[in-house]
Amino acid sequence: MDKHSLTFVILNGKGADNEPLREAILALREEGLPIEVRVTWEYGDGERYVKEAIAHQAATVVAGGGDGTVNEIATALAGVEAAKRPVLGILPLGTANDFATSAGIPEEMENALRLAIMGKATPVDLACVNRERYFINMATGGFGTRITTETPAKLKSALGGVSYFIHGLMRMDELKADSCELSGPGFHWQGDALVIGIGNGRQAGGGQRLCPTALINDGLLDLSIVTSQELLSTVLHSLTSNEHNPNIISATLPWLSITSPNEMTFNLDGEPLSGTEFYIQVMPGALLCRLPPQCELLA
Repeated sequence: MDKHSLTFVILNGKGADNEPLREAILALREEGLPIEVRVTWEYGDGERYVKEAIAHQAATVVAGGGDGTVNEIATALAGVEAAKRPVLGILPLGTANDFATSAGIPEEMENALRLAIMGKATPVDLACVNRERYFINMATGGFGTRITTETPAKLKSALGGVSYFIHGLMRMDELKADSCELSGPGFHWQGDALVIGIGNGRQAGGGQRLCPTALINDGLLDLSIVTSQELLSTVLHSLTSNEHNPNIISATLPWLSITSPNEMTFNLDGEPLSGTEFYIQVMPGALLCRLPPQCELLA
């Protein structure tokens, strides 16, 4: 990229006091890279800052935070016409950083920032839900979704991604499946689902690889359904093992519909969406994103 192209770094307020990041930004500015920093305070700030970045003709918008922050910035970018849309960069500053981790984004701040600003811009897919909401990493439903939604903030802060697993074990007495029907091209399943993972990326919930072979540039979504048979052994196996599990139904689809007689909640990169009907479709090459050269999520 042009050394003089402007970059907007949009930070989740919780990560604004990251000293290694501050040092990295100062170091790159000293090298002549123009970098503007904005900090979010409440929902909607991310979209507002993306609009500001476009008004300033920024070449790159960097999302600094966890999966929710990446989702907010990616969603805002999806609404921008392609000719004016900046490239997405990512700084892993959240609790779990599931997308950044599976994509191989460096944890060290200066390396991550250099990649976010100067890495190769690669087309990646985005998923659209009910034609109005989006996710770049994964949508999850069922018991696992309730766990990630309800895990206490203090536990997440102290233990990071493993906190979801620990909180899940504490809540086994509330284990309950969702009755639902899922269909897509050449696929149909109806039954009781303990966990549903719809992956553009591979992992969610603090490192659980629900869709271990998903790719973010193949124009497809990976589906994993953990069925309710043998509830306890199934959920423990699905959370702790990458081995084949006969109680997991898998498929690869360009779109998927889900219906349920009761309200279900899906987490879209950690952002909840409730309802009884969901239509999820992939948007091939919807965004440009700066990723490592050997990113495992790329075909």
